[in-house]
Amino acid sequence: MFSKGIAVIALTKKGVETATKISAALERQEIKNNVFSPEQCVPSGTMPLDMRLGEFIKEIFGKVDAIISVMATGIVVRTIAPCLRSKLSDPAVVCVDVSGRFAISLLSGHHGGANELTRIIAREIGAIPVITTASEVMGKMSIDEVARLLHCKIQNPSSLVAVNSALVNEKHVGLFLVGGVRIPVNMIFGYDVKHANTVKEAVDALKNFDAGAIITEKPASTKLLRTIAILVPKKVIVGIGARKNSSASEIVAAVNSALARVDLPLERIDRLATVDIKKASQSVLSAAEKLGLPIDFVNVEALRSVEHGGLSPDSRLVEEKIGVGGVCERAALIIAGRNAVLMLKKMKQNGVTVAVAEGE
Repeated sequence: MFSKGIAVIALTKKGVETATKISAALERQEIKNNVFSPEQCVPSGTMPLDMRLGEFIKEIFGKVDAIISVMATGIVVRTIAPCLRSKLSDPAVVCVDVSGRFAISLLSGHHGGANELTRIIAREIGAIPVITTASEVMGKMSIDEVARLLHCKIQNPSSLVAVNSALVNEKHVGLFLVGGVRIPVNMIFGYDVKHANTVKEAVDALKNFDAGAIITEKPASTKLLRTIAILVPKKVIVGIGARKNSSASEIVAAVNSALARVDLPLERIDRLATVDIKKASQSVLSAAEKLGLPIDFVNVEALRSVEHGGLSPDSRLVEEKIGVGGVCERAALIIAGRNAVLMLKKMKQNGVTVAVAEGE
């Protein structure tokens, strides 16, 4: 989440003070961000806003995961309005008043993560969170929130209105897990969760519900599914690197710590990945067995060929030993496949490095 980073924007000296507090709070959560403000307000560590606000918002709108505007809500609404496209692609937008008293989830609350970001900001700077999405207010989980939390792609976004409407109107909504899909059902609430062997079986069963959703590993036909959302889990890969003397327990502990940082349950991980010189490492093999995950081994040449803007700086020591400056991020990105992004950059713990990548 927020792998592309967050832009924190303030227009006044007081606003910049609050923006700086927000930025520090995000840094504590290891969320990449930059503070932007007009040149006359720029303190050390912030970036100059050298164009009109509307032009700047248009410039960054599709390049960041979220925009935090420390200014009046009216300014934000008028500025972002021309840029809006879809709730599934627009960045999260959070508005904070210049004194930091209120944090308002303004846009892309569920799928974009604005609601979660609002809670983080409010908790960290002592603001009052303002969240108005109906499902949140009623203590229910919208289907786009389910998709975001479980890292699923929504195959038929046109179904969202019907499914979410049924939820907030307290109708009978079912959620079917198809086949062997790995989903932690304890994270889902507000739905009657069932299992089915096939999508067809799930669709037939959902005729007894007012609306529903199906989580399936393979895309399904959605021509007639106006009240049924189809969710397809994205590929989530954990890349690992380990010193020769790292134990299986240390590797397992590092993986669990990494997953906790990005709030990912082990059940949502598809595979582990590392460099192929670890094929004979008993500690790596034992760790994979303890975690209950298959592991892929990637050769050094393939790792060296990875080009990705989010990679951490190379380690000279690792490069001298195996011929490439990093393992965990590169391995995770390769196995995650098409359009992969780093959910968690390289994290170090007791000689073990871990990264998490998400692909389509």
